[in-house]
Amino acid sequence: MALSTTTHLNFRGEARAALEFYQSVFGGHLTAIAYGDFGMPRELPDADKIVFGQVTAGNGFSVMAYDVPGQAPAAAAPAVTTREHGMTLTGERFFVSVRGETVEEVGALWDRLADGADIVEKYGPSQWAPGFGMLTDRFGVTWILDVAAPYAG
Repeated sequence: MALSTTTHLNFRGEARAALEFYQSVFGGHLTAIAYGDFGMPRELPDADKIVFGQVTAGNGFSVMAYDVPGQAPAAAAPAVTTREHGMTLTGERFFVSVRGETVEEVGALWDRLADGADIVEKYGPSQWAPGFGMLTDRFGVTWILDVAAPYAG
């Protein structure tokens, strides 16, 4: 039996903009279906919000998102982070992790995703990978981008 997992992000009125941004970063196909497309009367406030959204790319990238119904848009808040003894400490419950094969391919994704983001750790070489970086994007989602490297321990 084969399994796969896809990150599903929950927004409050920003799912369409977030998915369009992620498509501009990672490429691929965007699907965005509004509540109104599923029969919600068009005059209701949530009718144009996303009930099902997804970006899938041929390189393996996939993310899903929707707008929590009945919720007002919330401003994206940067992740609360501190540096202690060379480590990044954060209260975030999850990160979205993207791993690529080369410093150049991951660096190109980093450059696009970093547009409007709060940089937690600048992309560059780390102790465990030839390329690593952490940021919180303009929608409040924290991402880790790194380059796959065999463990040398």
